[in-house]
Amino acid sequence: MEAVQASLWVVILLVVLALAFDFMNGFHDAANSIATVVSTGVLKPTTAVLFAAFFNLVAILVFHLSVAATIGKGIVQPGVVDTHIVFGALIGASAWNVVTWYYGIPSSSSHALIGGIVGAVIAKTGAGSLIGAGIWKTVLFIFVSPIMGFLLGSLMMVLVSNLFRRATPSRVDRWFRRLQLISAGAYSLGHGGNDAQKTIGIIWLLLISAGYTAAGDANPPIWVIIACYFCIAMGTMFGGWRIVRTMGQRITKLRPVGGFCAETGGAITLFLATALGIPVSTTHTITGAIVGVGSTHRASAVRWGVAGNIIWAWIFTIPASAFVAAIAYWVSLQFF
Repeated sequence: MEAVQASLWVVILLVVLALAFDFMNGFHDAANSIATVVSTGVLKPTTAVLFAAFFNLVAILVFHLSVAATIGKGIVQPGVVDTHIVFGALIGASAWNVVTWYYGIPSSSSHALIGGIVGAVIAKTGAGSLIGAGIWKTVLFIFVSPIMGFLLGSLMMVLVSNLFRRATPSRVDRWFRRLQLISAGAYSLGHGGNDAQKTIGIIWLLLISAGYTAAGDANPPIWVIIACYFCIAMGTMFGGWRIVRTMGQRITKLRPVGGFCAETGGAITLFLATALGIPVSTTHTITGAIVGVGSTHRASAVRWGVAGNIIWAWIFTIPASAFVAAIAYWVSLQFF
């Protein structure tokens, strides 16, 4: 009886740690949802985070749990996972989020979490326990999501420019200040739908490995779903202002029409990826879309040095979080 109680307490503590990561994910990725709408002056920062948090939460009613299923059952063989692996994965992902937040670098919480899972699993059994299809699908979209964001953002900008070429700048600005509320809401909806499900997936993986949920269940417990969506919304509400400045102004200067095109292109990418059950980076997606919008004016409108630093952070996210996760897994074995 005491052993059961001890394992239950370990599971509870890991669920709390996962929800803390979920909150940090929203905090870290708030910039993705609000940077464009804040930098164009359409919404004040406080209003913008409340707006984004609301749509993060509403996403619970819109999206099927396809991404959660990929994380929970499509990355690693469930029989291999134990509490030490989950601990290592969460510590690895959280550590990378803190470092990149501190330096104001937009990076992927999603890929940090997947890197954490991969690193902890390799530390335990080697790469043979990983599910190749799930890993490669995720890795592929490290490149696909920003390219899609870039293409859709730039195409939207070209289309809108042609449609409104005879309108006065003040009229265009007035229209797109309103329309940007729709595009920002759609992007925040996509952010909540894709990112909250990643934490749902790892808690689901934990509950299956600990025997509290059957591996054959089609969905995780409802309390897991509600808790994860709530925590990411709360994280978004508190916002990560260091990254907002990088995303909203340092890559390229945006007007409401550009913000609308970037958010719309990013939202389409996120909706498609979520429907396909692919965990993607909202950071990668919106960065690609912002660069795409900026590049339609002229190449010099994009600060390529800033964009280059962001890309380096993307490249290092999975290996860095995997390395920290492997160490955390070893520490967990020694002390717990």
